[in-house]
Amino acid sequence: MNRGAQRTLPPVHESWLPRQHVLYRPRHATRQWLALVCAAVFFAAPVVTYGLGARAAEIENRELTPFPSPSAGWGFFTGMAPWAVDHLPFRDGAITVADTVSRGLFGEPPPLGDGSEGVPLPGDQRPDEDAAGEDAAGNETGGHAAPRVVEGTDGWLYLGLEIDSRCDEQHDFDEMRARLRRLRDGVEASGRDFALVVAPDKLTVVPDHLPDSYAERDCVTDVNQEFWRRIEAEDYLLDLRAELERWGEVLGVPVYPRLDSHWGDEGGVAMARALAEAVEPGISRQWEIGVDGGWSGPADLPPMIGRSGEVEGRSYRLEPDGEGDRTREVGEDFRTPLDIGSTAVPGMVDRPAMLLGDSFTIRALPYLAASFADLTVLHHDNLREDGGQAVADMLVDKEIVAVQIAERTLVPDDHAIVDPDIIDTVTKTLADNPIE
Repeated sequence: MNRGAQRTLPPVHESWLPRQHVLYRPRHATRQWLALVCAAVFFAAPVVTYGLGARAAEIENRELTPFPSPSAGWGFFTGMAPWAVDHLPFRDGAITVADTVSRGLFGEPPPLGDGSEGVPLPGDQRPDEDAAGEDAAGNETGGHAAPRVVEGTDGWLYLGLEIDSRCDEQHDFDEMRARLRRLRDGVEASGRDFALVVAPDKLTVVPDHLPDSYAERDCVTDVNQEFWRRIEAEDYLLDLRAELERWGEVLGVPVYPRLDSHWGDEGGVAMARALAEAVEPGISRQWEIGVDGGWSGPADLPPMIGRSGEVEGRSYRLEPDGEGDRTREVGEDFRTPLDIGSTAVPGMVDRPAMLLGDSFTIRALPYLAASFADLTVLHHDNLREDGGQAVADMLVDKEIVAVQIAERTLVPDDHAIVDPDIIDTVTKTLADNPIE
């Protein structure tokens, strides 16, 4: 047999060779069969248990990953894993058990979302896939993603995304500011008013309970200072930090709860007042605001690390004319347009307005209902659809364009609100339909 013949592989599949042959490999070894069975159970469990009446719970302060669309190409297959993980029954119980065992036996929290699996977003962006080396938005993390939840002192918890948003990005705040200014100029050139509220992160307003040392602490400090220096330079970007700190001093407690990543109703009141004053200066002079009971609900951070916890807050009455409380519950779902309307009284903005907001807007809704007589609220993630054209069309019959965006969403400077193409779409549509 010549050398060429010696290098020729057998003309049959390796599993069909005699067992004694050096190249023989079984088609499915025991471990392969086990892996296939486990995979089948993993993907079938959500379907089977759903048919039996079990329902997966939202335990990570975000919507459950939707079933991937067959039209997504390879994205259908890459999207199956996060869908199956989110819809596994009793996942919340499994996380709780893992936390109990890890803390009881090893004295440390379990490695849930330790950076290798990405960080879930706070209900404001719906990730398609969590990948190693990326955050939940698909941004490269540089290999140093924070835990999903950072455990601070005195039982305080912080959202890891707040750290990642600062330290896993190359920031160009001057470019971000220039794009926002272009959006503002385009809106105002069409005869409309524009205002943008930046909801500060918890670690910005209440940094005192962050751990004494944590990865990228210097990065967080430096980026925070740089970011807010740029915000302060733009008079149309509404900075609520001082007002939130004033509320905290009056109450004797911070306006951000110990176990939640969002502000309380104090932030909602401050946001409503800031927006109203931005479009009609002096309108809130006659407002009367007072405590009107309390509320409680599940905190958003504990479930991410296998715990549970409640958050308590104060609700307020807002009398825009100084005589009658106009706050009311209007629902919390504004993934589709949420129209808020009422008869205007003195102290209320009575021109048609639209607010593009995120989860921080939820606690502001009762107070926006008391301060704006004709308001439509929509989640700003809708700008990602069809290049922002649908949202631009909804703005045509509005005289006021307002935006609320979380600091942790704006800091990476890659959100739809600063996308040049979307800005062009919005400003062109409004320019073609000016307010006379």
